[in-house]
Amino acid sequence: MPAKLIAAPADLDFLHNDSVPLNAPLTALQAYCAMTSHTPAWLAGAFRLRDFISRRFNVADIQGFTPRSPEHVPKVGERLDFFTVEGISDQQLVLTSRDTHLAVMVCMDLPSEGAGAPCLSVTTSVQCFNAFGRAYMVPVGLAHGPIVRRMLRNVLKEGSGRAAT
Repeated sequence: MPAKLIAAPADLDFLHNDSVPLNAPLTALQAYCAMTSHTPAWLAGAFRLRDFISRRFNVADIQGFTPRSPEHVPKVGERLDFFTVEGISDQQLVLTSRDTHLAVMVCMDLPSEGAGAPCLSVTTSVQCFNAFGRAYMVPVGLAHGPIVRRMLRNVLKEGSGRAAT
């Protein structure tokens, strides 16, 4: 299943994809819960700084990630941390965050059973609507890859794909 994008590739201002091989089968929601099971102090601080600065531009706080259990499966339209669930299945989780400055889509993909070696792929696409959105994406774009790679390490540590307790 191809990753979903927030807009056509030519209209994107940011596109990033990273993946990690899996040691055990898991659902897309289990992968998300594992990824967000532990937020390092430096990332929590970066979220606080982002919220402090963004508040001055009337951008809602995001407050970071909250550890959660994959036992409660959100429905389309529900919130998952600072994202809205746009689509959810065992193989794909599609999340968005939109405001007046930009729109973000995160698409987490897993292969169907029997489709080869299990691998989790995370694709983030962003479309900016104004100068603030483009300026915001300069530091976020630089930090995004290392942040996603750090969060993917949580999936490897979890092994089973269940969120930490």
